[in-house]
Amino acid sequence: MLKKRNLIFLGAPGAGKGTLADILAEEFGLAHISTGDILRGEIKKGTELGKKAQELVSSGGLVPDELVADMVANRLQDGDCLKGFILDGFPRTLNQAELLEKGLAKIAKKIDKVVLFEVGEELLIKRLTARILCRKCNANFNKMFSPPAKEGVCDKCGGELYQRPDDTLEKAQYRLKVYNEQTAPLIPYYTKKKMLSAIDAGLPKDKSYPALLRELA
Repeated sequence: MLKKRNLIFLGAPGAGKGTLADILAEEFGLAHISTGDILRGEIKKGTELGKKAQELVSSGGLVPDELVADMVANRLQDGDCLKGFILDGFPRTLNQAELLEKGLAKIAKKIDKVVLFEVGEELLIKRLTARILCRKCNANFNKMFSPPAKEGVCDKCGGELYQRPDDTLEKAQYRLKVYNEQTAPLIPYYTKKKMLSAIDAGLPKDKSYPALLRELA
């Protein structure tokens, strides 16, 4: 039984948030939401928020936190979020966390649990530099830890798998540095609010997933 259904998954790049979010969303009918998907969706639909974001993206600017938070609040009112949702990769900063809280209050929703995916830095580096993606459906695999059944072919859609050019050691170290500086402060923030639980995401998914379910029961 899943009691906690409105969730934030928090953790460094390579911690496995997306992998377990996919499994959990499919099993319990939750919406798995990433800000990248929301941004692309709003732009594609041509909403007012999407038009503002498109202008900023086209001019090479960054989409401000306020606009992203508004988009997230909008997305959480969609029908597929009625059974619950997983915010994967948002919030990334304390400012975003505060804006999310205000946005949720406006739509009478709240976060039930923030799950921290704990993984040692050495393992994160290994995961990040061995990651491969599907060109067609963007599914994630890892040469070392979760390889596809057939080399070079996506298990989900049969698309071609490739490695992003920025999945290098230097880029991985930089991404972890940014996470430690900008996102890690959310750990004490949510701990203070008594919303945070942690799982050992360094374990294989057949062990980390049951641990996740225990935290949400």
